[in-house]
Amino acid sequence: MNKLFPSADAAVADIPDGASIMVGGFGLCGIPENLIDALCRKGVKNLTVISNNAGVDHFGLGKLLDTGQIRKLIGTYVGENRVLEDLVLRGAIEMELNPQGTFAERIRAGGAGIPAFYTPAGVGTVVAEGKEQREFDGRRYLLERALRADFALVKAWKGDRWGNLIYRKTARNFNPVMATAARVTIAEVEELVDLGELDPNCVATPGIYVKRIVRGTGYEKRIEKRTVRRPPSASS
Repeated sequence: MNKLFPSADAAVADIPDGASIMVGGFGLCGIPENLIDALCRKGVKNLTVISNNAGVDHFGLGKLLDTGQIRKLIGTYVGENRVLEDLVLRGAIEMELNPQGTFAERIRAGGAGIPAFYTPAGVGTVVAEGKEQREFDGRRYLLERALRADFALVKAWKGDRWGNLIYRKTARNFNPVMATAARVTIAEVEELVDLGELDPNCVATPGIYVKRIVRGTGYEKRIEKRTVRRPPSASS
């Protein structure tokens, strides 16, 4: 049961036009850089991308915005991405914004086989438009549908050829829940280890959820917005 693929390009080779794809990451932390680059090279079009945000200008998912490969983005945050902002305002891309907790729970529910759930987040706002509402114990709730995808592209710190994954610090963001909520989960890892090397107590994504794994290289690991503290002389 060897799920190891020789390259990111080979791992995404069968992703078709019009596919729905979950992409892990929070800002630029824990994004599958190699798999995103492979999608760019493949040139697949009309994608529905489910991701917290769309990277930044010209990096991460921003590369797929540059090439016009994304038709619809389901996420929570436009962020520092001016390209995405311009595309949405011009109507060149469809965007569905969610409260971040709702977004996370929609994905978790999709992986758990729960088709929908009620949440108070968004009641009385544009988020509630067109959604069923019910009252429980005197409070209004919205019905939110679960999210699933054809493919999930996730990034982990360590993994083995069976697909068991360990994430590191903040990179353990949307990656674990997305790994459970797609028909085919493709993982890229910084370190590929032998079977038995991973501490089972530290494995966040068991290999049963992962169909393909690839070792990533050349990570940039950019900082989304760099700030520095002013020197004492500047503030006096």
